[in-house]
Amino acid sequence: MIERPLVLMVLASSLTGLSGAAGPASGTSSGGGSSFRPVPLRSHISCVQPMTGIVMWEDSENSHTDAISLEYSYLRYDEVVKARGRYDWSAVERKLNSVASRKHQAVLRFYETWPGHQTTVPEYIKALPDYEETRAKSQDRDTSFPDWSHPEYQRFFLEFYERFAAKYDRDPRLAFLEVGFGLWAEYHIYSGPEVLGKTFPSKEFQAQFFRRLAEVFEHTPWLISQDAHEAHRAPFADERELLGLDFGIFDDTFHQAWEPGYNLEGWEFFGRDRWQRSPCGGEIVIRNRERSEQVAEAWAREAANFHITFMICEGWPRRTTMDRIREHSLACGYRFAITAFEVSPRAARVTVANSGVAPIYYHAFVAVNGVRAEDSLKGLLPGQERQFTIASGGTGPRLTIECDRLVPGQRIEFEANLGAQRSAR
Repeated sequence: MIERPLVLMVLASSLTGLSGAAGPASGTSSGGGSSFRPVPLRSHISCVQPMTGIVMWEDSENSHTDAISLEYSYLRYDEVVKARGRYDWSAVERKLNSVASRKHQAVLRFYETWPGHQTTVPEYIKALPDYEETRAKSQDRDTSFPDWSHPEYQRFFLEFYERFAAKYDRDPRLAFLEVGFGLWAEYHIYSGPEVLGKTFPSKEFQAQFFRRLAEVFEHTPWLISQDAHEAHRAPFADERELLGLDFGIFDDTFHQAWEPGYNLEGWEFFGRDRWQRSPCGGEIVIRNRERSEQVAEAWAREAANFHITFMICEGWPRRTTMDRIREHSLACGYRFAITAFEVSPRAARVTVANSGVAPIYYHAFVAVNGVRAEDSLKGLLPGQERQFTIASGGTGPRLTIECDRLVPGQRIEFEANLGAQRSAR
């Protein structure tokens, strides 16, 4: 297959240490630290940045590569809860530890309904005498659907995410959480009986659920499917204030998102500026070589148009190389560049630009000699830059970008091509 080069946002050509160590600087400082001198700095981004890029499934052979920084996994509710109020997170721990062992982070989604299978509703709920699931065909397979009318199932569902947030909201092994209902938690039952309040939660419960998520998750971004834009299924059209909640959007058929139709309507309904506060992601399903080439050719452009942070693309390795996957990954998310670096004996001034396609959604800090700036890079939009003052300088300043949401072996890199300049006062 002949592939065209991706249009990446910025590529640097030289490197004098990925840690951003500064070289010898010209000029002198005086005035008790009141004057600043420019510091030469060379660095480039060589790795897929944490919490961005192409995503492979956690249990696939494709996850063992440095061409990605994220891995995806489905999880079952009944893997965690066997009895009321009794939680065993071992299944989640195994997934997170497996992902972190490869210096990656996880994108997780719990599901309750899967075509051809029993529900993942905990067995203690299924045993209740007035809990009644629906058995019907979905994708021509006998499938069980949960009983969303039952108060204990609703109570459990809210409790589950409260407990999950209490345990994992600050966990660096978890990058993003996708949530939803219906087939694969994809927010629809397009094949099978979609009955609000029975096989699918009522709009009232959905609204309650989303408000609860916004309360319990203070740090971890959560996303819902663009399928939730349909008024007959979801509460957002009727309760517009729900759109003010900070949730992201994922699209499990993103390869159709940039064409007029259903998917694009979903993105537009939730607001094309939502990426400025919450991540955008999803999945590309490539069923043939021709479509693979079309998507690959369009990828960098559409990743920028939709401000994509991550995208599941398990099928791409069968049709291209891991070097190409790395390029696809680098077309996603944030990308920091140091555009100015000045120091005095006791302080530094650093200007950082975001040349990527989305902001970083966690706090990250410019640091000089291990001393962090007080303000964060979180929310720095593409095309913007921000200046930071750090209470550390001296003759051999070392500049890094630090983030507490990384697993061992990860680092946030930056680009820099700063030569010696005239001292600034």
